[in-house]
Amino acid sequence: MTGIGDLHSPAAWFSLPLSPLPSGHHYSSDLRHMWMTRRVDNVQFLPFLTTDVNNLSWLSYGTLKGDGTLIVVNAVGAVLQTLYILVYLHYCPRKRAVLLQTATLLGVLLLGFGYFWLLVPNIEARLQQLGLFCSVFTISMYLSPLTDLAKVIQTKSTQRLSFSLTIATLLTSASWTLYGFQLRDPYIMVPNVPGILTSFIRLWLFWKYPQEQDRNYQLLQT
Repeated sequence: MTGIGDLHSPAAWFSLPLSPLPSGHHYSSDLRHMWMTRRVDNVQFLPFLTTDVNNLSWLSYGTLKGDGTLIVVNAVGAVLQTLYILVYLHYCPRKRAVLLQTATLLGVLLLGFGYFWLLVPNIEARLQQLGLFCSVFTISMYLSPLTDLAKVIQTKSTQRLSFSLTIATLLTSASWTLYGFQLRDPYIMVPNVPGILTSFIRLWLFWKYPQEQDRNYQLLQT
């Protein structure tokens, strides 16, 4: 069982500032867009909602494990994602659909918490099952953009990809993988490996289909 002292390890401090970055670039730009225009046009809501659920799940795992890094990082992440959701709800004209999505995921989250905390009395078994749930959820989030990568290959254009986001995801995934390896915790280490792999695939796509090439292609089409 690890404690707050984990924050003194190099891998812990490396993962701490990087952890919000996979969504940080889009978070700041989307939040600024909504604040300036008072509209939610072309702003996706579901990815931030699922990230919030992911942060809350890992926060529960960190609390049960007694891991200070997981607690601090995911508490900050949950606060940021919740702020985004509140701003989106404020400017969204169709609040019913957004509230329905939010209520559905929160209901699933509460059912999960009820199962883990009430129906699994053994703490070690609860920790393993909760860790497995968090791992599967994180892997699904890392693999969900694969459809975008397929479209990039099909269109031979990387306009839909963010280079800074790719670098941030690579650094974050690598830091959490190293942190999980340091703790010998497969539930932290394994789910971040797909983030490393998909980041390298994106970097290869940036090399194969540079954005300068995309601009020249667009000029030829005009």
